Amino acid sequence: MPEWTWEYTGYDPAAEGLREALCTLGNGYFATRGAAPESPAGHGHYPGTYAAGCYDRLVSTVAGRDVENEDVVNLPNWLLLRFRLPAADGAPGPWFTMGDGEVLDHRLVLRLRNGTLTRTFRYRAPGGRVLRVEQYRLVHMGDPHIGALRTVFTPEGWSGCIEVESGLDGNVVNANVDRYRDLDGRHLTGFDAGTAEPDTVWLRCRTRTSDVGIAMAQRTTVTGGTPTSSVTEAAGRRAVHRLRLALSDGKSHTVDKTVALHTSHDRAISAPFTAALERVRAALDFPELLASHTVAWEHLWRRADIWVPGEAGRVLHLHLFHVLQTLSPHTTGLDVGVPARGLHGEAYRGHVFWDELFVLPYLNLHFPEVSRALLNYRHRRLPKALLAARQEGRAGARYPWQSGSDGRDETQTMHLNPRSGRWVPDRSRLQHHVGSAVAYNVWQYCQATGDAKYLHTKGADMLLQIARFWAGRAVPDSGGDRGRRYRIRGVVGPDEYHDAYPEAQAGQPGIDDNAYTNVTAAWVLTRALDLVRSLPGRLRQELYERETLDADELARWEEISRRLYVPFHRGVISQFEGYGDLAELDWAGYRERYGDIRRLDRILEAEGDSANRYQASKQADVLMLGYLFSPAELSTLFGRLGYELTDEMWRRTVDYYLQRTSHGSTLSGLVHGWVLARARRADAWRYCREALEEDVADVQGGTTAEGVHLAAMAGTLDLVQRGLTGLETREDALWLDPVELPGLSEFGFTVRYRGHWGVGVRLQGDQLTISVPDSAESAPRIVLQGRSVTVPPGETVTLGLRRDGR
Repeated sequence: MPEWTWEYTGYDPAAEGLREALCTLGNGYFATRGAAPESPAGHGHYPGTYAAGCYDRLVSTVAGRDVENEDVVNLPNWLLLRFRLPAADGAPGPWFTMGDGEVLDHRLVLRLRNGTLTRTFRYRAPGGRVLRVEQYRLVHMGDPHIGALRTVFTPEGWSGCIEVESGLDGNVVNANVDRYRDLDGRHLTGFDAGTAEPDTVWLRCRTRTSDVGIAMAQRTTVTGGTPTSSVTEAAGRRAVHRLRLALSDGKSHTVDKTVALHTSHDRAISAPFTAALERVRAALDFPELLASHTVAWEHLWRRADIWVPGEAGRVLHLHLFHVLQTLSPHTTGLDVGVPARGLHGEAYRGHVFWDELFVLPYLNLHFPEVSRALLNYRHRRLPKALLAARQEGRAGARYPWQSGSDGRDETQTMHLNPRSGRWVPDRSRLQHHVGSAVAYNVWQYCQATGDAKYLHTKGADMLLQIARFWAGRAVPDSGGDRGRRYRIRGVVGPDEYHDAYPEAQAGQPGIDDNAYTNVTAAWVLTRALDLVRSLPGRLRQELYERETLDADELARWEEISRRLYVPFHRGVISQFEGYGDLAELDWAGYRERYGDIRRLDRILEAEGDSANRYQASKQADVLMLGYLFSPAELSTLFGRLGYELTDEMWRRTVDYYLQRTSHGSTLSGLVHGWVLARARRADAWRYCREALEEDVADVQGGTTAEGVHLAAMAGTLDLVQRGLTGLETREDALWLDPVELPGLSEFGFTVRYRGHWGVGVRLQGDQLTISVPDSAESAPRIVLQGRSVTVPPGETVTLGLRRDGR
């Protein structure tokens, strides 16, 4: 396939969910799955449309228990466009749907360059009549409220009439995820439909509990001939425009459908209904919409340029495409976080986890204004995080593992194991390390952009309150061989398999001293102290007053940041205290019995066993430290805590957990590839390749159909941008220390660094080329493997690399 297209041929109902997710079109405000316009939900089809930040909360009764969930809402289906040919006796024939009749030459092409989805097929109707259908779809990247669909009908070898129905359909529910289908998915109510001009219909409704108003308006026009009849109808949950077209052999009729979407969350509107109707009336025709949409995408690609040869490059372009469709410059005007599964499906209910940890590092160097908007989502929910900590009797801010509309903890307390059919406790809300992720994102954004104002205001609000939470969470322990140390008890780490000790009672959830949690907590406390100490006198005094800081509190932070306990066993870092005492799992035996053991926790629970008993991890946990911190920085962190972390100990630690991880998360392969690359390991490419294939090959067996894994997609981009180059933004310089990865030895990209637009980085073999555009305001400083150079605007510098195995 060409580098900038993604193509599917034929029709495979079993693969439709995957194709629909990967062919989703969006613009950061809303997105629509790549479903066939004429096919309703069912038989593999799911025409979902989602607006960023549009949630609704419902209570369902499942297995005798009330379960409350907040979900991203599936909005009315604007794609609806179906057709039918008359029967031999002239009576109306059945409406065409995929799977009915004979479909020839079906082809779906996603064009990444201009963000369009093209679909072509030939339909052989009863009696042998063949109709060629071509469809072109876009969700406008320039005007975030507009979507458009062009359909071209061409008869082959016959002339006659067809009937076309173009509509807005509110008969939708949330039903994209099988395991949620026992829950109430009817989020829309209060429907009202109507017609306006002869070619325009509209539909409005609202969400049941969050009361978000939603309005769509549709304009349908025909070129290539005049309809023999045209009728608009609206009733209940549907508004349609029916057209009868007289077709002549070999001649094409084009039906253009333009739709405007508004919600009551939008700014500068009087009402969603009025805004949608006015916008669709003013919308340009399809060719002009396509032209302006293409220009908008060109601007995005220019800022997000990445070049990698071969199939890896093609997949990376697809990943970047979906990141930009979910988090575009339009995101800056919205109050939204990073939805873990994009705007591509309903898995994880559209919630915000810690995924910005993998997404913001890429955005910081291309779209820093989007990064800032995503951090503002966290800042607006700081009051809820403060309240959550206070309700637990703690100081500071406890950010929730799952967040939605208002920042309350949306993490479920029970979940259904589909393998056993049993509801089991869900202790994910003990993943308090999400707060460290928020703090890390604040710090990294400010380092990359030089945005001191943000760091001293909103960034400081979050960073200091998260530090305060960790200082309160740490408790002194002077017993045993730990010496005078501080401990953090009763948490769940990134691994997620281990949420209690095997011998723990039901009321004793969590594990103690998760290494990742403790080390990142120490990092947060250290950065908070750095922030306070770096401020000029007046700003520091303002910060003391605003955050009610005092010298005693800062002294406690200093002590804890140096004395948090990190467990070890057998010469490696322990995932948590007692991990080395757990039983070893028969990995070979389980693989032989079950094949895919990614969700080992579900397998064990179905057997009446528990992952808590074994040295088995779902995904990278300890090794996440190697993802966040360079080897030198990680060694410094351990040294500050009073531990020596040698290269040999880290190598043993990496090897130890490689053998004990089931990779039940798409992020696991990404992190392992990153860590192995930075450790200069030849087997890194295996994991990097798996990270590239996670969604396109649906490695997890059906999960992509429920939404793409946005963090994994963004993470692969950052793997090239930072992981393979060793790129860091610190001390007013770009630091680079490239690694040798035979599977990917040539690549390039551009970044925005502190006002320097379009700084180019290109690696070819043992040479690294840095270019700075003429438009740069000043000459950035580059530090390559300890050598410092300054590259003036308009200049290009090529430097040789040392391949010394460091």
